[in-house]
Amino acid sequence: MLLVNSGTPDSLDTRGIRNFLRRLLSDRRTIETPRAIWFWILNLVILPLRPRIVLPKYRRVWTDQGSPLLVHSLALRDALRAHLSQSVGGQSTVAVELGMLYSTPDVAQGLRALRDAGAEHIAVLPLFPQYSGTTNAAAMDQVGEELRRWRDLPALRLLPDYADEPNFIAALADSVRAHWQSQGRGDHLLISFHGIPSAYVEAGDPYLRRCQSTARLLATALDLQDNQWSMSFQSRVGRAQWLAPYTEPLARELAARGVRTLDAICPGFAIDCLETVDEIGHECALAFRAAGGQALRYIPALNATPAQVRLLAGLLQAEFRMSA
Repeated sequence: MLLVNSGTPDSLDTRGIRNFLRRLLSDRRTIETPRAIWFWILNLVILPLRPRIVLPKYRRVWTDQGSPLLVHSLALRDALRAHLSQSVGGQSTVAVELGMLYSTPDVAQGLRALRDAGAEHIAVLPLFPQYSGTTNAAAMDQVGEELRRWRDLPALRLLPDYADEPNFIAALADSVRAHWQSQGRGDHLLISFHGIPSAYVEAGDPYLRRCQSTARLLATALDLQDNQWSMSFQSRVGRAQWLAPYTEPLARELAARGVRTLDAICPGFAIDCLETVDEIGHECALAFRAAGGQALRYIPALNATPAQVRLLAGLLQAEFRMSA
């Protein structure tokens, strides 16, 4: 099983951030702007300037072990290895590796590790619950690019997204309930997803409806009325229209409406990262308080929790009809 995540700087400095951004923003799945135009924007504007801007943000989230995205992704890989070994009687018949789209260990390294382990069947699971061409399809591009170099190909399966998988919704709902039990229930629940340009959806990307499915099912599982929750999109860059409403302006609007305590969850992120811990837990929280709110409480991603491990193991077992 190959778990695929987006990626993170390999080092906490402008060089590490620049290398990560170069890989991310050079992918045609991420940026569809014509190359003749995008080359100059990327190399003359973004890469010289952006690393210095985002370095303080990464410093706020960096841990003693490194980037939270990498730390939690590796922990999830290890926990899933242990769980799957137990589920098949303690035998090492299931290998689990991690591949990052835009950093190390990369997708090619993960696939080669599975080959070296003798894998005859490989299931690729992008850790992006709601399908988008910018993420899930990008994972398959890189898998195909590596496998085209192999002579002896394994049986390959791409596990579908799991936006409306009952165990996924249940795990999210349980995490919200646990938060309410320990912190008290907020006045409103904000369900925030990573945004993409609206033009991608207009061209056929199913991402918007997959996010809507997750949000509605989560609200239903929590017995929330329509006025008790909102859905939004974060991480917009550039001047183009992205999916709306945008998260930070909506948080300010909710504060202006009288919401004092705002709970926020990001079900599009399987693993906590800069976009959740800092963008929501720090920057959006500051904006909410500046607009009159008292507290925005971020509910962590599922990360390497037992609920997430059981969820992913179940997806694999269902695909291969393995016994639990």
